[in-house]
Amino acid sequence: MKKKDSEAGGALRNVLALGFVSFFTDISSEMVFSLLPTFILELPGSSKAILGLIEGVAEALSYGLRAVSGFFSDKFRKRKLIVLVGYAFSNVVKPLFAVAQTALDALIIRVADRVGKAVRTAPRDALLSDSVSDKQRGAAFGLHRTLDQTGAIIGPLIASALLFLLGLPMLERIKTVFWLSFIPGSIALILLLFLVQERVGKPVGEFKLLSGVGTVLKGSFSMLLVIVAIFSLGAFNFSFVLLNAKESGIPDPLIPLVYAVINVAHTIIAIPAGLLSDRIGKEKVLVMSYGTFLTTSLFLLLLPKMNLYAFLIAVVFGIYAGIVETVQRALIPEYAESALRGTAYGIYYLVVGFAFFGANTIVGILWQYMSSSSAAIYSVTMSLIAIIGMLLFLNYPKSSSPSKEV
Repeated sequence: MKKKDSEAGGALRNVLALGFVSFFTDISSEMVFSLLPTFILELPGSSKAILGLIEGVAEALSYGLRAVSGFFSDKFRKRKLIVLVGYAFSNVVKPLFAVAQTALDALIIRVADRVGKAVRTAPRDALLSDSVSDKQRGAAFGLHRTLDQTGAIIGPLIASALLFLLGLPMLERIKTVFWLSFIPGSIALILLLFLVQERVGKPVGEFKLLSGVGTVLKGSFSMLLVIVAIFSLGAFNFSFVLLNAKESGIPDPLIPLVYAVINVAHTIIAIPAGLLSDRIGKEKVLVMSYGTFLTTSLFLLLLPKMNLYAFLIAVVFGIYAGIVETVQRALIPEYAESALRGTAYGIYYLVVGFAFFGANTIVGILWQYMSSSSAAIYSVTMSLIAIIGMLLFLNYPKSSSPSKEV
């Protein structure tokens, strides 16, 4: 009994430690990202289509490289080291937005930051998954997501406050915020180094680049990935919610507050979504998240561009993001055995990444050359197709053999 209590306590400490690493990292990241669309659109040679392209390329590369980092974490069983490298790299490059002079500079820095996220994310999720039992996984991911998003609330608030307080031209205020983002990011690295414990054992099997991929893709996991890809092809990211807020007349110093609203909604819903997914099934809750994004797109299509509606769209988008980012990550281990979870996360992120590239690029082009309504109609269509697919998938017999060991 004492051994079980000790193991449970160690698991909780690891979940909390990883959560606070994400907490401080998100303070750092969202100080930057809450201002980034406004900053990029002011750079020479930039436009809404270019903004979509930058976000699409960065996310595609980020998600694609997660497949590699997840695979290596399974093979070498050194998840913590890979996670540390990823966090450290992002923390160094994010403040460099302050020296960007063109849209191309912003693209290079954005891609570099996403490379760091790519390196850390799949092994971090696998490390978190391996820290708890199957029955606690939804709650663990919900707790981690809540801490993560609490930092994502504080970051934009700090950014907005600094924009009001700094006695500099607006562009110089934004650049100063970028430089200051290095501080909370460094705190996250210290916590990761000293508080997070490795949770995997010795290397398994001979090292082969694609070993395990075929095993992971057997059965229902491939069908799930197809549905997720269809949805992700229509799922624009937060930048377009902030762009809508800007077009609705919200002034630049208050744009970070719109981002904070997204993250407040995200934070509030994360733990309830995780607990609900443990109780009724993660696939069912995933359908709810797709429906919430559909609502976001419909609001974008039907509501006039007013300040109040811009904040309402931010709330609904935040609820969608909180559910989908909690539940999809908690769902993956149900389709892969313990020794291959890093690989499964990597494949999932690879598929989602290339789909997000398509989504942000297409939405940016439609928004630039047609209208925001055209972009919204596209997202509505893709969401409806994905919802129908997931409802059919719920009635399809699940074929997988995940290991129950953690």
